[in-house]
Amino acid sequence: MTRLDLTYVRSQFPAFAVPGLKDQSFFENAGGSYACVPVIERLTRFYRERKVQPYAPYAAAQAGGAEMDEARTRLAGLMGVKRHEVSFGPSTTANTYVLAQAFRRALKPGEAIVVTNQDHEANSGPWRRLAEEGVEIREWQIDPATGHLDPARLSPLLADGKVRLVCFPHCSNVVAEINPVADVVQMAHAAGAVTCVDGVSYAPHGLPDVPALGADIYLFSAYKVYGPHQGIMVIREDLGKRLPNQGHYFNGETLYKRFTPAGPDHAQIAASAGMADYFDGLYAHHFAAEADPAKRGAAIHDLLRAHEVAVCQPLLDYLAARNDLRLIGPRDASRRAPTVAVALDRVAEPVAEALAREGINCWAGDFYAVRPLTAMGVDLDRGVLRLSMVHYTSSEDVARLIGALDKQL
Repeated sequence: MTRLDLTYVRSQFPAFAVPGLKDQSFFENAGGSYACVPVIERLTRFYRERKVQPYAPYAAAQAGGAEMDEARTRLAGLMGVKRHEVSFGPSTTANTYVLAQAFRRALKPGEAIVVTNQDHEANSGPWRRLAEEGVEIREWQIDPATGHLDPARLSPLLADGKVRLVCFPHCSNVVAEINPVADVVQMAHAAGAVTCVDGVSYAPHGLPDVPALGADIYLFSAYKVYGPHQGIMVIREDLGKRLPNQGHYFNGETLYKRFTPAGPDHAQIAASAGMADYFDGLYAHHFAAEADPAKRGAAIHDLLRAHEVAVCQPLLDYLAARNDLRLIGPRDASRRAPTVAVALDRVAEPVAEALAREGINCWAGDFYAVRPLTAMGVDLDRGVLRLSMVHYTSSEDVARLIGALDKQL
């Protein structure tokens, strides 16, 4: 198997050369990753040369519009979907809220939505609020000991055929176990429901193959995938055309405008093409064979995951061996994203502050995952210490983290 060239990877992130950052080990990636060179360059160029209303009949406007179109086309290719199935919005939270308003109008009396208590609140709260409109909300609950989301617990919720939407995470931002999305989607479809998958905590570790997952809606945040602060959502064409238009009435025939009622951020959408530049650059650096965009995306996904699993496992082993903390989620790195939350025998925030003095950048709190932490009996006043990695995290970073934890704990 091809191994990730970490020297090349880090050369693509200016943060690793910036005074005040280059000597630090960054473990707060789940809150937002570093931006890669192509994104920064495209954003800078847009503001310098193309900050005009796009698509007008003059050169700067044409260049700006073309770059926005490029971002949608190339990211769609990497995920294996049609370009018009990719929408941009101000954030995943905002995108989910807009989708909830569309379903509010589409659902009939007596129909139901399934949500989980494993989610970050962004993919749960907007759906739960539909109960105020008479929509039945059914909760698919985690195992309180492990945080595991068992598909067997979903089956009874679907049994009466009233569920029209199942909302669940690809993985949680604190539990981090990778859920069997394709299996859950198949169960939902068999029961007459569509699915909305929150991929915010998964996409940084490799863009999804959406057709393989079968998800009807897949959402993630570009700023956690080395890009600008935008929410990206894939809405499959058949569903998108059935749901009520949430945009301007005269834009309703364009799928990627139906669920973005706010004016788009032209510069950030254009800069999102830099995410595709980065992933294509990774592919070209590591693989000799030519491949179509979807196969490039799959190859990069596997490359990133292999590195992350290897880097994360020593940290999991270290934490699992301690008796003064609770490691949340699986102990096997291959079953989870490298986002590691631990409940300590003390308030977590001062530990994060102490680690910062050791050059370890991380954070503590509830991370808007109040429902899963509460379900697992975690004291919210103490919170959890969260240590989140991506593919640019090195084994040396992890060794440094373990040493610092040993000193503080």
